[in-house]
Amino acid sequence: MKTSTLRFDGTDYLDGAASDPVHLGWMQGSPPPADRRIRFEDDRFLEFPRLRWSLSHMRELLPTANVWRGSGPVSPLAAVDPAIEAAIDTLRVACLDGAERSWAQSLADTYTDGIVLLHRGRRVYERYFGALQPHRPHACFSITKSYAATIAATLIHEGALEESRHVPHYLPELAQTAYRDATLRDLLDMQVGVAYSEEYTDPRAEIWAYARAGGLRTRPAGYSGPGNYYDFLATLRKDGEHGRVFDYKTVNTEVLCWIMKRVTGVGLADTLSQRIWSRIGCEEDAYLSVDSIGVEMGGGGLSTSLRDLARFGELIRSGGAWAGAQVLPAAVIADIHRGSDRAKFPAGEYPLLPGYSYRSMWWVAHDEFGSIEARGIHGQRLLVAPAAELVIARFASHPVATSAANDPITLPAFRAVARMFGG
Repeated sequence: MKTSTLRFDGTDYLDGAASDPVHLGWMQGSPPPADRRIRFEDDRFLEFPRLRWSLSHMRELLPTANVWRGSGPVSPLAAVDPAIEAAIDTLRVACLDGAERSWAQSLADTYTDGIVLLHRGRRVYERYFGALQPHRPHACFSITKSYAATIAATLIHEGALEESRHVPHYLPELAQTAYRDATLRDLLDMQVGVAYSEEYTDPRAEIWAYARAGGLRTRPAGYSGPGNYYDFLATLRKDGEHGRVFDYKTVNTEVLCWIMKRVTGVGLADTLSQRIWSRIGCEEDAYLSVDSIGVEMGGGGLSTSLRDLARFGELIRSGGAWAGAQVLPAAVIADIHRGSDRAKFPAGEYPLLPGYSYRSMWWVAHDEFGSIEARGIHGQRLLVAPAAELVIARFASHPVATSAANDPITLPAFRAVARMFGG
């Protein structure tokens, strides 16, 4: 029976239908009513249910840098077959929370804003909900990391970077920080011992100081902390040994992006345009949030259209090749799929991800489909499943940031549809 609320972490939230931002009237009217306005200065734009509007409108809240799609033609994805869509919608999924859902219900219960499935590069399923539309970019959050690290791994393959070099070789500014003896490979595989917490429910966690430094959150009166990402990175101190265990920290991606810009002289927005967007026929420009000195947020600042996210997934599924051209090195993609040392992946912290590893900022499942995933908070997901010849790109605005809140539905739902196509 349908309800208007769902429970996560002991809290009741409006369900997918009841929290629809169009239904709730966020930012509608001329002007919008005072209680329906979403503004950066109120520092509530990432609160639920406001974020159901905000994630499709980030550049209206934050300064951004454009990722140009280039002047070439749009690459076709084929028309959706309604019969296949109907078959997917009725697919039954045994979820890890003990409930059985249809695929369509799994979308509602994960607060999906949009989802596209590609099979052998052809679009077989596409849905949009709430504020999202096909042309409108949506926040990717940490899926940004997978874009950035894939390019960094490409620069290593090309010889522009050396993965065994310590960070201060490229950034002397960080010689007295946690990164003084961390290698590029430590960064890429998130095996850096740094005193930094990513606990979103802890208001004292360093993630919030990082966000304020980068202008992602408002600063209190009299704020005297770091004024940009680079200044914040220089404050970080070591906590533990490098290279021993996977420990997910967004700041590692910011260090990696700083190195790339220092070496190439090109910022992340233009790098993404030159190396990916203009090479695979993306439909829309994307954008990245930037700090006060124009530094792009490499750890989670990308917003892109859903179809263009799916195109990136198809590029990875195809071993870096697109329309007969090798856009990314096949060796880089193969290395990602091999994964990292699974013994370094702390299974106790990720009980829903047994057997996983993490390589070049991709989550590697080591499953029957050879799946790798790019993940972002509040339900952003890009699944590449080569053995099923399948790519799933999903945007969402789940009320709980951590993936553990939606994984009990997402993981079995994605596996069910992979089995449908993979046999």
